[in-house]
Amino acid sequence: MGNVKVYVGVDVGFDECGRMTPRRLTWEDGRRFAIDRVLEVRPAASLKAGGLGDRYTVRVQGRETYLFFEHVYPDDGVILGRWFVERRGQERAVTAD
Repeated sequence: MGNVKVYVGVDVGFDECGRMTPRRLTWEDGRRFAIDRVLEVRPAASLKAGGLGDRYTVRVQGRETYLFFEHVYPDDGVILGRWFVERRGQERAVTAD
């Protein structure tokens, strides 16, 4: 089994310059985790699960991990994005609420 994208909910803060800082993420089973610290932000691809956007190196519960902001460009011209993490295993279906 390879790595897959797991789309997660993220609470985000913005500073006066418009910089986006993730504060807390919600895992696929509903558990919420505070992001202790953002260590680095850079444009990067997820080499394990695929996808392109911004890679946030974050610390959650004392562990360093990657959180990706994937840019989405739909046909209507509105720039959107989704957050994901890499997980080993099978992909699970994403359902709309």
